[in-house]
Amino acid sequence: MTSPAKPISAIDTDKANKQPAATATATATTPSSDEQSLASPILGQNEYVTVIVLGASGDLAKKKTYPALYSLAKHAFLPASTHILGYARSNLSTQDFTSRIQPGLKDSDPQRIAAFVSKLHYTHGSYDQPQDYANLDKAITQLENTHALPGQSKNRVFYMALPPSVFIPVANMLHAHCRAHNGAWTRVIVEKPFGKDLESSRELGRALAANWHEHELYRIDHYLGKEMVKNLISLRFANMFFGAVWDRHAIANVQITFKEMIGTEGRGGYFDEFGIVRDVMQNHLLQILTLVAMDRPVTLLADDVRNEKVKVLRCMRPIKTQDMVLGQYGPSEDGSKPGYLDDKTVPAGSKTPTYAAAVMFIDNDRWSGVPFILRCGKALNEAKTEVRIQFRDVPGGHMFPSTLSRNELVIRVQPKEAVYLKLMNKEPGLGYKQHIAELDMTYHERYEGVRIPDAYEALLLDVLRGDQANFVRDDELDAAWSLFTPALHEIDAGKIDPLVYPYGSRGPNGLIKFMAQYGVERDRTEYTWQPKTPKM
Repeated sequence: MTSPAKPISAIDTDKANKQPAATATATATTPSSDEQSLASPILGQNEYVTVIVLGASGDLAKKKTYPALYSLAKHAFLPASTHILGYARSNLSTQDFTSRIQPGLKDSDPQRIAAFVSKLHYTHGSYDQPQDYANLDKAITQLENTHALPGQSKNRVFYMALPPSVFIPVANMLHAHCRAHNGAWTRVIVEKPFGKDLESSRELGRALAANWHEHELYRIDHYLGKEMVKNLISLRFANMFFGAVWDRHAIANVQITFKEMIGTEGRGGYFDEFGIVRDVMQNHLLQILTLVAMDRPVTLLADDVRNEKVKVLRCMRPIKTQDMVLGQYGPSEDGSKPGYLDDKTVPAGSKTPTYAAAVMFIDNDRWSGVPFILRCGKALNEAKTEVRIQFRDVPGGHMFPSTLSRNELVIRVQPKEAVYLKLMNKEPGLGYKQHIAELDMTYHERYEGVRIPDAYEALLLDVLRGDQANFVRDDELDAAWSLFTPALHEIDAGKIDPLVYPYGSRGPNGLIKFMAQYGVERDRTEYTWQPKTPKM
């Protein structure tokens, strides 16, 4: 049995008292004027917050959560008095814990890192024993009593950087023992996956709803924090010309693509439990789809945005396996890279797909008949995430002496964030030959020197501000699982043999034919987009 958590006084109160709160911001970088407008209302003058990271010794916390919190502190977005308490089963001292975290905090200023580390604390305990949570509450209370000013409300943010198997018991224990006291607010961040299908998602939803109000829950899908995904609302609703062509009359198809160059690399046992559809398509890509397809929200407030996303999901047809292409990567053609089934952690004979393409339709007036094609896969020829909106053919285009390709608007989410519009342009000279050119807004050129925050950093700031617009609501999650569960059950039953494709290829054979049957056309003349090289 895991020993009870040590009281905070036994760990690091002396260290904390030696480091006044002001020290933590003494070397913070100065935010821009626009950032200052965001920074100022994070907390009111009468509010204090403690951030508690559950699963603090795990990879997610080490690689994402703590670096994101550090970046917020570095850029003066984390309130100066905030302290961060890690909780996990590993029996570590605070010093041992911070020595694990510190290498992931990338900065050339050791004083700034030291100031942040002084705000970190750690205690250990189990995830299912009431006494350990009672001790956790005492540890948080001691931090609050040490660092909050008299009269401030002592709020709490719990980040569950945990495996889904413990979401429910941890949420129940937090409610029973660790809620903020005296009317202060408590917010709980829940990482995906939110279940494996509709019923397991509903089970999780019922368990959370029994103790937590919806406004206290922040279901995090980190893709909603990515700069270019957040920018979709601005591109669509802050530009008159896009609004005029954003429907079935002008758009032939929408392609949303996620590609990775790496395979499972020894983590196949974990991946095999979920597969690529659950891991990427049902959450990340579907979230992007709703932002592309939704109607204008009344305001940018959380419920107004999420209401429109839910409307899109409720207009969609459940996906069928005959509307999908499923693949599994084999060895590379030169034999240098192993296949999925060569991973010793993968069950022998597994039919779990590592690649999926699917077509979805939205049965409303704006999008009726327009195919939305989602594609995602591992061990492919390149790494990228993008939205590609392909417009219809120009009527009467035969008047030109050369072939016309379709216009496309491409939003490159990662890497090398960019927005570019492919259009036909007359080649310079005396004739009328047309060729593909682009209006290109490559971010590292247009916004040279401007920092693009990490998705986790952006979403953690939203939590501190109480803004749920970029988090998944319960009815949104329910509608999303309703679309995918029937097909997922067929896949799980082993009824579909995935097509084998070589490691490092574009994906399974037949993909181009699948795309073509839904009206997707490749460029009719030669064209390759080249992101502009950053200035040295």
